[in-house]
Amino acid sequence: MDKLVFLGRRLLQLVPVAFGVTVVVFLMLRLIPGDPVRIMLGSRATPESIASLERNLGLDKPLWEQYLVFLGNLTRGDLGTSLLYRQPVRELVLERLPATLSLVAYSALLAVAITLPLAILAARRQDRPADQAVRVGTLLSLAMPSFWVGIIFMMFFSLRLDLFPVSGLGEGLSGRIYHLFLPSLTVALSLAAILIRSLRASLLAVARADFVDTARAKGVTERRIMVHHVLRNALISTVTILGVNIGWLIGGTVVIENLFAIPGLGALMLASISGRDYPMVQGITLVFAVLVVTVNIATDLTYAIIDPRVSL
Repeated sequence: MDKLVFLGRRLLQLVPVAFGVTVVVFLMLRLIPGDPVRIMLGSRATPESIASLERNLGLDKPLWEQYLVFLGNLTRGDLGTSLLYRQPVRELVLERLPATLSLVAYSALLAVAITLPLAILAARRQDRPADQAVRVGTLLSLAMPSFWVGIIFMMFFSLRLDLFPVSGLGEGLSGRIYHLFLPSLTVALSLAAILIRSLRASLLAVARADFVDTARAKGVTERRIMVHHVLRNALISTVTILGVNIGWLIGGTVVIENLFAIPGLGALMLASISGRDYPMVQGITLVFAVLVVTVNIATDLTYAIIDPRVSL
């Protein structure tokens, strides 16, 4: 029951967040230099054709009136019509959304798969060569920009070894896993570096707790102590960092999507910003905001699953 009450409260908090995002994005987009109508009509546009298209698109109205129209359409689930693609924004977003979610989920899973064994290894071999190697590796991963790592992966694994495709999304589940491996690994490495350092520090701190000594005195095996006592208690702070960074990944995969030619929301966002496609940028930003809040809610619920002592 407590979880349902908590979930309801957090969903209600989504309303003012979404409203604030619409205000900020709506105003900031119109401060960017450039006229979308002139971009659409090209260099041969005449004053008459510009004025006519502005009337058709409603861009000749005052800003407050344009915003009220956008807000009214939003309450009906209408995100408007793209100025560049001349299609409903909602259809284009729903078409591209699965690719972005697949990349984010795949990256998070790879990051967790990399983090757990390396963090445990580093904690159990504190200050030994294995620990030093893991710590140096995380520093190098944090120091290398993701787009540069992606280019290196493409040159080595795709062009030289011909193991993975350079671009695309693939068909079906197996094809998507295969095509998205390199871009997901590119994103996962930088995320895993942060998680490894956090989890290693938490494991070392929890390992010195009194209840761990008590478990050893009772004859519990080291493996069971690590998994059931140390790791479970150390995961709380790491889950927090994972949740925050997954929220960042949702908007931070723009460069990777363009680098690997993945037809997701990131690539669509860049094209829309370049073309001053106001409705499209507003719609994508609003979707990103909803996804980030959803991830934060899921992170909070995960706390209670990992540690029942955590109060919602």
